[in-house]
Amino acid sequence: MLDVAARLTMEDGMAALTLDAVSGASGVSKGGLLHHFPTKNALLDALFESLLDRFDVDINERMREDPVPHGRFSRAYLHAVADLRDSPDEAAHWAQVTVALLAEPRLRQRWREWIQERTEEYVGTDSSVDAQIVRFAADGLWLADMLGSYDDGGDRQALIARLVELTNK
Repeated sequence: MLDVAARLTMEDGMAALTLDAVSGASGVSKGGLLHHFPTKNALLDALFESLLDRFDVDINERMREDPVPHGRFSRAYLHAVADLRDSPDEAAHWAQVTVALLAEPRLRQRWREWIQERTEEYVGTDSSVDAQIVRFAADGLWLADMLGSYDDGGDRQALIARLVELTNK
């Protein structure tokens, strides 16, 4: 059901995410859907949590492959965000949920909690100002990619490389 919800938001925007649409597209009765997701907000929350879980898995895999502890989380975050552009389906899911994130206080709160949890977990390795700059730049890159507002002209890899350098300071 979450995959169907993600596909509907990707294809037709957040307005297409209705319980009726998800029920019809998934072949699950509306009663069955309501058993798991009693409201559209519950469905949206579950979709957001699903995306966060996948994002966490991606970041954790990248961190396991990185032998340098200092700045490891910030590098993994940067690369996970930067690589979304190369995964159109995942980027589209995040784009739609990001729109909801901006509009929905409970999703913004959940995102703040996720950030706070990581900030506390990696305080010993990723609390420098340079690491924070990298994460803020990654957020800007995420927004620019989502909006298609930046033509990198081939400078994207140089930008990412420079940001990675900051994580080593």
